[in-house]
Amino acid sequence: MCFQQDLIAISDYFIFMIELVIACFIGILIGTITGMTPGIHVNTAGAIIFASSTFLLGFLSPEFLCVVMVSMSIAHALIEFVPSMLLGVPEEGTATSVLPGHRMVLQGRSKEVIRIVCVGGFGAILVTILMLPIFAIVLPLLHDATKPFTWIILLLASIYLTYSLTSTSRDFIWALLLFVLSGILGWTVFQTPISSGISLMCTFSGLFGISTILFSLNDNSILPHQNSFYDLEIDFKKFKSIFAGGITGAILGFLPGFGPAQGTVIAQAVSGASDVNDDDTVNFLLATSGLNISDCLFSLMAIYIIGNPRSGIAVYMSYLISKMSLNHLIIYIFASLLAVSISLVLALKLGDSFSNLMAKINYRKLSIGVILLQIVILYIFIFYYQAPMAYMTLALITSTALGMLPHYLGVGKSHLMGVLIIPAIVIYMQMFL
Repeated sequence: MCFQQDLIAISDYFIFMIELVIACFIGILIGTITGMTPGIHVNTAGAIIFASSTFLLGFLSPEFLCVVMVSMSIAHALIEFVPSMLLGVPEEGTATSVLPGHRMVLQGRSKEVIRIVCVGGFGAILVTILMLPIFAIVLPLLHDATKPFTWIILLLASIYLTYSLTSTSRDFIWALLLFVLSGILGWTVFQTPISSGISLMCTFSGLFGISTILFSLNDNSILPHQNSFYDLEIDFKKFKSIFAGGITGAILGFLPGFGPAQGTVIAQAVSGASDVNDDDTVNFLLATSGLNISDCLFSLMAIYIIGNPRSGIAVYMSYLISKMSLNHLIIYIFASLLAVSISLVLALKLGDSFSNLMAKINYRKLSIGVILLQIVILYIFIFYYQAPMAYMTLALITSTALGMLPHYLGVGKSHLMGVLIIPAIVIYMQMFL
């Protein structure tokens, strides 16, 4: 009798694990679609799943839906780099990497840049999972202790980065001015009652997407033959960048007011990487891709460690499972490892296919098509959310003009992340002063 019960228990466990693997594959499929579609955020897919949860829970477990969301988030975070790098279409997590990544594409190094961001993301997740026991002890204390000083951390990191990434007084002044101007733009846009998703899409498209492509067109850039060979050796400096991305992303998952935008500032400061110097471009991309995916994972893990969801997907998961246990955490880590491993292969295959396809397309027509695509998608969302068209058009033109300035001034485009950093500084100053 006991033997039969053991067999039944093992059989149930085996079926449960198969269900979780199926859930993981479903999430990867959804994350691949959202990651490859410019303008579609993973939170949109999460909202649809959560809105349908009353129906879905009739025949699926809450764990099944949560694993779908976890794997979907991880897959999206990695695969969104493919259109960002090759087409110059930014999201919040990839915005600062668009310019150096697109620059490498214009040098015929598209296959190399895809492998760089994949290695950075995959390596960062391994780093953060291995260090999870340490983070589980340290970060809850850090979370409570740093709340009053969030604005100070952001301010000091921004000033340090602005100074360290400029070589002359003239560049420092321009970089500081761009940082402040982009911050004013961000504060102005986000003070309106317009959906923050639309506001982000509009400003990021102008600051990092359309402006980058327009400059390459104005500079008479052509898409050269994409090299089929690539050389990526992981030395100490590259490992340092991967480690910096993983650590920074983990910290971002717990600190209030921090996201990929603010994390880029800290990751650059920690790794010493730059988006201007070609020698440091690889390290910069490793760090930024790593922090984006690590932040994605730890924003979900924050539910268990500090009991506070730190992303839209994490909020939906917290409603599906009111009390997360250690078993849930282990399941999500397993799903994350499976998702990032499969997404790594998908990103490489999709990136190489796009790279081969781009070699057969007129670069000027492709660039104009990508600009039109970004504008069309933006206005579809503007109509859907009933945002004021004239205001959003003005914001798009202003952000595009501001996004063109770093190209002509010869300073790093990461300084434009003031669009999110300065509003965060102001908000936290108001809260704790």
